Amino acid sequence: MITLLISDPWLLFPIFLVFENYIRVRAGGRHSRSGPSRLVGTDCSESIESGEVFVDCQDRRLTSIPSSKIWSKEPKHLLLARNRIKILRDGVFAGFEGLKSLDLQQNQISVVEDGAFEGLTKLTTLLLQHNTLGTLSEEALIPMPNLRYLRLYDNPWICLCPMDSLIRTLQVPSNRNLGNHARCAEPVRLKDRKLKQVDAELLCQESDSTSPQGDQTDPIDTLNPSPIRTKPDATTSCHTYLFPQPRLDCSNRGLTEVPAGIPEDIVHMDLSHNSIIHLRARDFQGARSLRTLNLSNNNMGHIDTASLSGLLHLRELDLSDNSLHFVQYGVLEDLYFLSNLKLGGNPWVCDYSIHYMVYWLRLHPGVKHSGLLCRSPPEYTGESVEQYVHSYNRECPKDRQRSQTDPELWNTPLELQAEEIDLATFEEIIPPPARV
Repeated sequence: MITLLISDPWLLFPIFLVFENYIRVRAGGRHSRSGPSRLVGTDCSESIESGEVFVDCQDRRLTSIPSSKIWSKEPKHLLLARNRIKILRDGVFAGFEGLKSLDLQQNQISVVEDGAFEGLTKLTTLLLQHNTLGTLSEEALIPMPNLRYLRLYDNPWICLCPMDSLIRTLQVPSNRNLGNHARCAEPVRLKDRKLKQVDAELLCQESDSTSPQGDQTDPIDTLNPSPIRTKPDATTSCHTYLFPQPRLDCSNRGLTEVPAGIPEDIVHMDLSHNSIIHLRARDFQGARSLRTLNLSNNNMGHIDTASLSGLLHLRELDLSDNSLHFVQYGVLEDLYFLSNLKLGGNPWVCDYSIHYMVYWLRLHPGVKHSGLLCRSPPEYTGESVEQYVHSYNRECPKDRQRSQTDPELWNTPLELQAEEIDLATFEEIIPPPARV
């Protein structure tokens, strides 16, 4: 009977159909600029970005490195973030010799054997942040002569003698992008000290002086307390992703202020769903590569004039779902290339303080904006702010408008005079007398 079933191809046809449909469903991965991605045996998606093969194995609950034999083309970028990998054994990346980048962040890696990265001679970027590494030997880095970016922060580094060779390597001046922001967790005397600032000469001396019973008590702890860090650090508070573009994910981190130390190469930054209520001057100092900035859902009520200073290349800004009543004069002045501004979900107050936003948008017609609706006073609720400003200017009598020779200006500081005179040059701009 079994022989008859196998010998009759028509009886196997339904099985082929089921299998074909299964493959078709499983192949529906994300899309890249070069077409749809292809799902491989581990459910990882394989796609092409800028002519290079990306293999995305993120969030797959993997406990080991997938085999290199299952890819249709040699991958250049392997993304293994947010899995359950604990140990990297010697030779585990055999067959991946063409890799340029390797993302292993947010796993549970506690051990990296010295030969784990053997053969990765073309690797330029290695991400090991947000793991459980306590020690790592310089030997593990030797097989990667072209390594230019190494992320090691948010690991519980034990700064004792076994870390001597790694710390010395990180402190070589030419390795300025290796191990930045990584800090010691132990011993107590060095807690929160950056690896790049640890005196490597003392590491093995301190270990030699440790008692046989393993007493880690440091007699000078009380003389050298850990420095107080009053502001969170962006690289340790947030998750950094380098592909396809540098991105900093700080969403849902319980932040009450913009973290310090935003890397200057970050292109996209997400600060949404935190508790930031005030943007302060120089909060984004140094973040000059930002193209998109998401500040939505923060209960933010005030933005200092110089808060966004320096963001000359910003294209998208999301201020939606906050507590903004208005945006004060000067806040948007550096945003020369802004093209998308999201403003919905804020309690905009339609009085004279809201005029700056409307005038700025008139002077930048290329900016697509949404959500600028009056929330108060009641007579304007639901009306667009643009309509309110237009009706305000239409109804206010010309004889109520102050001229540049208004005596009330004579006793004001020169900069205020200049500001009001400058505003008066805009068509339909009315200085701030009460409505009549």
